Amino acid sequence: MAQSTGGIGRRQIFTGAAATVGATAVAGLLGNTPAVAATDLTAQDVGARDGAAPDPIRVTSADQQYPELVRGVNQRYVGSPEAVYVIHSTDQVAGVVQQAVSAGKRITVSSSGHCLEDFVFNPDVEVVLDLSPLDRVSYDPDRNAVAVETGAALLDVYHTLYQNWGVTIPAGICYSVAAGGHVSGGGWGLLCRQQGLVIDHLYAVEVVVVDQSGAVRTVVATREADDPHRDLWWAHAGGGGGNFGIVTRYWFRSPGATGNSPKTLLPKPPSSVYLLAVSWPWAQMTQDAFSRLVANYASYFVANNAPGNPRTALASFLVLTHQSAGQIGMVTQVDATVPGARQMLDDYLAALNTGVGVQHTALTRPMAELTAMEQYAEPRLLPWFEATKYLGTTNANLTDSTLRQEYKSAYMADVFPARHLSVMYKYLSQAGVAIPGASVTLSSYGGQVNATAPDATAYPHRESAFKMMWMSRWADPTDDATYIAWNRAFYSELYSDTGGVPVPNGTTDGCYVNYPDADLSDPQYNRSATPWSALYYKGNYAALQQVKKEYDPLNVFRHRQSVELPS
Repeated sequence: MAQSTGGIGRRQIFTGAAATVGATAVAGLLGNTPAVAATDLTAQDVGARDGAAPDPIRVTSADQQYPELVRGVNQRYVGSPEAVYVIHSTDQVAGVVQQAVSAGKRITVSSSGHCLEDFVFNPDVEVVLDLSPLDRVSYDPDRNAVAVETGAALLDVYHTLYQNWGVTIPAGICYSVAAGGHVSGGGWGLLCRQQGLVIDHLYAVEVVVVDQSGAVRTVVATREADDPHRDLWWAHAGGGGGNFGIVTRYWFRSPGATGNSPKTLLPKPPSSVYLLAVSWPWAQMTQDAFSRLVANYASYFVANNAPGNPRTALASFLVLTHQSAGQIGMVTQVDATVPGARQMLDDYLAALNTGVGVQHTALTRPMAELTAMEQYAEPRLLPWFEATKYLGTTNANLTDSTLRQEYKSAYMADVFPARHLSVMYKYLSQAGVAIPGASVTLSSYGGQVNATAPDATAYPHRESAFKMMWMSRWADPTDDATYIAWNRAFYSELYSDTGGVPVPNGTTDGCYVNYPDADLSDPQYNRSATPWSALYYKGNYAALQQVKKEYDPLNVFRHRQSVELPS
């Protein structure tokens, strides 16, 4: 995992170097098979990018550090590969992949260890490529775009972009999530309602792929209309990780951006924000009060869902915990630079409280991805990066190495049906069971996210108002069955009228691929006529399959829910 609590990573301001680690060095480490059979990059391009990188490092079970490299954030999944290769350049990725393909070895990739299922660390995997050292953030004058390597942690990306050029990308909140899988799955965060998804600013992607003959090459795909690889760019703009090849670098430049300075190529974040954290005590929460609070949240974001709506300056999480956690929590951020920002925040809180009859108070307990935030019971004005760093680094999910986790997701395009509110209350108010680590978080969406057509990128959920994330976390392995069963029962009953899953139907809108859920492909849990692929990708799946056929015809890059070759 590439974790950082702030500041700049190892090589984040990188302008070029003369040398490159050749394919022969990798071949010497791994065997005698040629490391790279073909490339769509010039030697000058690769050399300038990679610099004098150290050799890849092969780690096996005989090495002390091995246990650290075969697990991620979710402690339920620990791998046992023959080797983990710690990678420092695109050349090295190509070399290791060529050796693995030639030897018939099953490979997966980790950039920060945030995959929530067993797609990276599972018993079938023989070779893992650890890309966390690929963490540079730089301006590329040749493409007039900002380059971000796949292992760069989001907080370091934000720090570099903002400190040097006063810009950002509207990506996620968790500080140690790396660009790799986050971007390819769509990427979203607190600025998405104002600025769209991170993929809406994606200009190009560098991918190591394998052709029909088993030869490895490196491709750079851009969004330019005449780029022969444009379909590969499109697929990585929301098509998920582990499907088509290994991403080693992204380039970002906003559509319509002008000039040749990184200061003008990407959006600027707010210079300051209001941050508010409140809670409602479960002890006073009747079913009517709960239903009204949740319905109020949904109604607000459905009503303020259009691109250009002034209230897209406001983003909010409502964390619906199990009653054994004691409080329902909410954290809200508002761009303080827009006219009437403080009034907007006050009006929002009043709208949430309308008819609830339970007085909100300070958020005094940690829950889901939030820490206790008593000091924010009244709105506080903060510089944007300070607020971003605070929310990202106080997340116990990322800093507690004992946590075992289970996730599910759903997009909402409309308000909740009354039956949904009743089922949510039933499971969250359940007495006689103590599962304080169980919750459902509602996250605001829409706004500028919905300004892009559903087929303009591989990410299809362009009509959603907010997103739901089931998160259960616990430390004791003996609690696995309790938490997993609760999640499954809750989810299944909530969507019982659509086969146990949130099918796209104008009210619900499928699932988020970056919160992968293996149950979606199990007929025991998905009893609908909508396969897992349509829940993640809706009408874009057939096109993704064609990209798979073109760039990964041997299905080298695969996991339990990877894009399938067309039959």
